[in-house]
Amino acid sequence: MTFFVLATFGGAFLLFQVQPLMGKYILPWFGGGPGVWTTCLLFFQVLLLAGYAYAHGLSRLVRPGVQAVVHVVLVVAACLSLPITPGEQWRPASPDAPVGRILGLLTVCLGLPYFVLSATSPLLQAWFSRVRPGTSPYRLYALSNAGSLLALLSYPLVFESFLSRQAQADWWGWGLAGFAIGAGGCAWQVFRAARGSSGMGEGEVIAERAEAAPDLGSKILWFALPACASVLLLAITNTMCLDVAVVPFLWVLPLSLYLLSFMLCFDSPRWYSRRWFTGAMAAAIGLVGWAQYDVHRMPLLLQVGVYSFALFAGCMLCHGELYRLKPAPAHLTSFYLWIAGGGAAGGMFVALVAPMMFRSYAELPWGLWLLSALLVAIHARARTALVIESRRFPGWVLACMGSGLVAGLFGLLAWVGGSETVQASRNFYGVLSVRERYVPDAKLWTRALFHGSTLHGLQLLPPQNPLVPLGYYRQGTGVELALSRFPRQEQRRIGIVGLGIGTLSIYGHATDVIRFYEIDPEVQRLAETMFAFLEGTSAQVEIVLGDARISLENEPPQAFDVLVLDAFSSDAIPVHLLTREAFALYARHLRPDGALVFHITNRHLDLEPVVKGLAAEHGLSTLTLAARNPTRPGSPVESVWMIVSSNRALLEDPALVRSERAGRSRPSRALDRRPQQPAAVLRSGR
Repeated sequence: MTFFVLATFGGAFLLFQVQPLMGKYILPWFGGGPGVWTTCLLFFQVLLLAGYAYAHGLSRLVRPGVQAVVHVVLVVAACLSLPITPGEQWRPASPDAPVGRILGLLTVCLGLPYFVLSATSPLLQAWFSRVRPGTSPYRLYALSNAGSLLALLSYPLVFESFLSRQAQADWWGWGLAGFAIGAGGCAWQVFRAARGSSGMGEGEVIAERAEAAPDLGSKILWFALPACASVLLLAITNTMCLDVAVVPFLWVLPLSLYLLSFMLCFDSPRWYSRRWFTGAMAAAIGLVGWAQYDVHRMPLLLQVGVYSFALFAGCMLCHGELYRLKPAPAHLTSFYLWIAGGGAAGGMFVALVAPMMFRSYAELPWGLWLLSALLVAIHARARTALVIESRRFPGWVLACMGSGLVAGLFGLLAWVGGSETVQASRNFYGVLSVRERYVPDAKLWTRALFHGSTLHGLQLLPPQNPLVPLGYYRQGTGVELALSRFPRQEQRRIGIVGLGIGTLSIYGHATDVIRFYEIDPEVQRLAETMFAFLEGTSAQVEIVLGDARISLENEPPQAFDVLVLDAFSSDAIPVHLLTREAFALYARHLRPDGALVFHITNRHLDLEPVVKGLAAEHGLSTLTLAARNPTRPGSPVESVWMIVSSNRALLEDPALVRSERAGRSRPSRALDRRPQQPAAVLRSGR
């Protein structure tokens, strides 16, 4: 069994080790948002389906000796296609069609090796059934998931921490060569068995195939259960990344729980109880509803815990029921093919269908409702019953009631969240909504732009109200002080990464040039049609569409007096904009006496030490300005900006020094980006 164990475990390890590696390679090229990882997962699921289809066809249609030869040839071809690292020619020149670009890049660079590794688990299990008849191959599937889980857990803890991306790719290539040796050993055993030295007789194979043929209902559940688990995986990963940052840990944690459920369910039936996990899922749905309603006050660890619990309970239900429906070993490759098809369908729904179908991140409520509906089918099929005081209640009736409650809960949350929305849109880069509120105390209307659940700009509605900067950009905030107190006030060049509604353009003078960098064309459309700041400024405004880092790399030095970094995807900060390479790029575009201004307001991350460390490496000084509500001296911090510069006249300006002293007592993470009540917004200028 040595070759089968090593090849199965090693192939699964390589299969899931390369996922975060490739995601990290291309994340900075496509804006650093959650959509990048969702698209990567779609590619991996589709290639997994292709690998399973190849394994199924090969094992059913081709003689065993030929199977071994064909697969060895493919494994050798995969090794010859190395390296997998994408070249610079794949960097996008525009923000158009990011999904197609990502899928094309991954297909060319990784397609053949990933395809071969995807076929490993079902094909080797089919071979094992032939070489070792009478021994269950499903333990190899659990072993495969254990290898996958180890790969995911070791990536952020070991490989990402101690190896560069190129070194990781090199080690992965050597691992593929080692896998080729193990796969070759398995193929040799199959080849020998086919020549009559060992293995199952042909008559036994035919007899087993005729035994226990799965019915149509089983096949539908083979597809629907993994599809539901896949929807929950991608939807919950998106939700967690949106409010923190798109980092490997928040990719790895949900995927690890997903794989752990597979591993437990296919290892032994003792790990899964329909009764207990149905109850756990009911509790999880209530907790998710609470988290979605109270997202701005719920602590980060509690949010991650709630979503992780919901994902694990849902996946245990899906995969536990899937294991109960497993067929005889003769139908094994067909079983895995249906599973892979369902997983790919779930990935397509979240990555491709949901952005066109929904104007919000509605795939998570839909995934939970689908799971509730599947529970109805499962309980009806199994004819389960709940006995209370000698009275029997059909399980499917109770499941129907639960499904209705789920639909009602998330329908109510959607209605509450959309009651003030006047326009909403969704694309690869996220969900944008324009909301209007009437403030009775002030007798006026406000209009705000939200990215996900986070406020990204606020304006008093004209015509009776002036264009007053509000929110994170009001007078007295760090960015306002940096612009208004900069020693040179004429003919300034100001760069701004992140357009929002264009609020900062109002601080420009007639002789200034303000150059915005924005990756999302929809943000530009809304800023120009629904808000008035870009039209109301006296400065010359330029808007460059595309990822800011790539745009700046392709431009000659811009000689900015001030470069403002204000890029957020919902509340998540694109981490590729806060690296050594990015900082060096900003310095290239800055005048010697210029200033970098970083917006680091965040509910969960304290980025001040990161920016200070980057500034120290370049010999620059920093000043941290934390703004509070001016009408409430002890109020929580509302916005935090950092100024990085060598310009002593700016850093020692009395107004900046006073503001820095006033915000010193802020807690490291007591930062607030949630939408306040309208009256509080106007009183504070936020």
